Amino acid sequence: MRALATGSVVLALLLVSVRAFSQPAIAGIVKDASGAVLPGVSVEAASPVLIEKSRTVVTDGTGQYRIIDLKPGIYSVTFTLSGFATVKRDQIDVTGAGVTTINADMRVGAVTETVTVTGETPVVDVQTSTTREVVLPSSVLAEVPATRTYGNVLAMVPGVQW
Repeated sequence: MRALATGSVVLALLLVSVRAFSQPAIAGIVKDASGAVLPGVSVEAASPVLIEKSRTVVTDGTGQYRIIDLKPGIYSVTFTLSGFATVKRDQIDVTGAGVTTINADMRVGAVTETVTVTGETPVVDVQTSTTREVVLPSSVLAEVPATRTYGNVLAMVPGVQW
């Protein structure tokens, strides 16, 4: 009896693990025209069968990507990277439980740069523009042979007139 219970638990675990590994996926490698791998490429898989309508991943340091847990259906995969022409593959049929391999070769595209300059009128304070602030360190006040009254301290500041 115990062997039957253990066997059924092992069988249930195997079925669950097969189900977990049987999700369809799209994977591949992204390279440039010279054959060098491209890390940091944004790969988007879009399909109406997905609840979120699209999933996006980024290629790793070896140029590889993997989009997992997909539902069977027709997908379009878009590869984008700044400085390269966008590559789009349509009508990719993802079925069953396998991994659909979609590799991409990206070409250098037109480099576009947008510079936005915004200028605002500087705020000028016309009321206190003639105010000048001077800080006298305590060492200066201690060394001066005068009493520390306001008049004597003001007399130490250059440009102050009474």
